[in-house]
Amino acid sequence: MSLTHSDLLPRSGEPADGPDGWLARCSAAWLAAGVHPEWVPVLASVGPALMRLGDTLASRGSAGELILPPAPRVLRALSLAPGRVRVLIVGQDPYPTPGHAVGLSFAAERHVRPLPRSLVNIRTELHDDTGVALPGHGDLSAWQERGVMLLNRSLTVAAGEAGAHAKLGWAAVTDAVVRHLGGREGAPVAILWGRHAQALEPLLAGHPIIASAHPSPLSARRGFFGSRPFSRANAALEALGLEPVDWSLPG
Repeated sequence: MSLTHSDLLPRSGEPADGPDGWLARCSAAWLAAGVHPEWVPVLASVGPALMRLGDTLASRGSAGELILPPAPRVLRALSLAPGRVRVLIVGQDPYPTPGHAVGLSFAAERHVRPLPRSLVNIRTELHDDTGVALPGHGDLSAWQERGVMLLNRSLTVAAGEAGAHAKLGWAAVTDAVVRHLGGREGAPVAILWGRHAQALEPLLAGHPIIASAHPSPLSARRGFFGSRPFSRANAALEALGLEPVDWSLPG
């Protein structure tokens, strides 16, 4: 199935119910994009927000805007089942450089060089915190496979314009995702870097929160470096009786 951004989101005036309604169409597209079935009702619960997003992105795409990441990867963070999420790491929006955005916050394609600067700082803090040796690539999908959700607050961006979709309505969607996780007992442990991520704290009441400055070059030296988020997350998991995360990355 060749997915487009229009396939993933409903449009105004499209009926919700029935075999030809947006819920059936979008559910099929979400599953084709790898979304775990348990997330489908969560997405369906924010239908009006998704509808507004669908209209806006369709209009922008028709006007020639290059929307990142490619449609099959927009909802990639939701391929991890809710019950498997042990750690939640929240970013702001996808990298705006074509070829960089992969649908997982802070991650990049394996071939990308040089690495995005926020990712470089994350890798520096990871090594200083845990001592793990890291390969040269920025593919963090191994973390997702081990139960780390890498979720951006906005799931799309315009090429070349960081933050361009920050006010389009994605927050209502990602809030619903975080609220669902926050309703669970125990995990996840939340790693919230920067004020945009930390705005989610009320949705995670009762869960361990590790908050610090954002790893961006503009703020990393104002509290990100030395914050030891990875070892602290593992300590919080162990306090919950859960296995710590293996933060290493394959070569």
